[in-house]
Amino acid sequence: MRISDWAGKAKLASRVGLVGLASVFLSGCDMVLMDPKGPIGVEEKNIILLATGLMLLVVVPVIGMALAFAWRYRASNTKATYAPGWSHSGAIEAVVWTIPVIIILILGTVTWISSHKLDPRQEIPSVGKPLEVQVVSLDWKWLFIYPEYGVASVNELAMPVGRTVHFKLTSSGVMNAFFIPALGSQVYTMPGMQSLLNLKADHAGSYEGISANYSGKGFADMHFETKALDAAAFKAWIAKAKQTAPLDNGEYVKLMTPGTHAVATYGAVEDGLYHRILNRCATGGVCTDDAVAMANMKAAAPGKPVCADPAQKAGKTNTINSKLTKG
Repeated sequence: MRISDWAGKAKLASRVGLVGLASVFLSGCDMVLMDPKGPIGVEEKNIILLATGLMLLVVVPVIGMALAFAWRYRASNTKATYAPGWSHSGAIEAVVWTIPVIIILILGTVTWISSHKLDPRQEIPSVGKPLEVQVVSLDWKWLFIYPEYGVASVNELAMPVGRTVHFKLTSSGVMNAFFIPALGSQVYTMPGMQSLLNLKADHAGSYEGISANYSGKGFADMHFETKALDAAAFKAWIAKAKQTAPLDNGEYVKLMTPGTHAVATYGAVEDGLYHRILNRCATGGVCTDDAVAMANMKAAAPGKPVCADPAQKAGKTNTINSKLTKG
C-alpha cells in the first residue's frame, strides 16, 4: 500500500474521530434558546427556526447539486454531456438570482415586523400590574432593586410567574449586557443611561442569567440565578429578604469594589439610591440630571446666576423690610 493511501485513511479516521468526540461533548449541552420559558423567548425561537429553514432552502439543494454534479460528470461517465464551450444559461441565472431575492424579501419582512413586535420596551399582557425591577451591573455582579417592596438582592433575581417584569437597567461603570436566555431579549447596560426591558416567565423554575458583554477579568463569573416563583413563593422570598440588613449609599459603594460577590439580599433600600446611581452621583458630586437642568437654565438666561445665594437673598429681604418700616 502506498504512503498516500495511508495518509488518506488517516485523514478519514481523524475526521470521524473528531465528529464522534464532538457528539460526546455536545450531548450534554442544554439548548436553552430552543426551550424558552416565556412569550418573548418563544417568539425569538420561532424567528430562529424560520430564518434557519429559509436558509436551508438554498443550502440543502446546493450541497445536493454539488454532490450530484460531481457524480454525474465524473471522468468515468461517458454518457455525460461534454460541453467545454458552454458559458451561460438564462434559466440558471434567473433561478440563481430569483430564489435568494425572494428569501431576502421574506426575511426582511419578518425582521421589520418582529423588530417592532419584540421591542424590549413593549409591554407584555399579564396578570396584575407589571413588577418594576431596577437593575445595576457592577464589576462583576448584578444588583436588583425592588422599589415596590423596598428590598434588593445581589446575583439573585426573583420574579412571579405570569406577571410581567418591567426592568430599568443601568451600569455603575463599564458597559455590560443583561441576558436571561430562557426568557429572551439581551439588553445592554451603560453608565449614565437607562435601558428598558419587559420580560415574563410562563413556567416556574430556575434560569441562568448572564452578562453577554466582556467587561474585565471577572466577566466569566458575572452570572445570576433567576427564580420564577408562584405567588406564594414570591411573597415568601420578599418576606425573607425584608429580614436582612439594609442597602444604603455606603453599602452600595462597597458593592462597587471590583470583584465577585455571593448571593445576598437587603431588607430596605435608601431612598433615591437608584436615581443617584443612574445620574452618576452615588459617590458624591453633582448629579447628571441636576447638571443638565442648571445648564438649561444658564442657556435660557445667559449672564445671570443659576441659583441665588440664600444668605444674600435673605439680606436683600431684610433691607427692603427696614426701608418699608422707616417709610
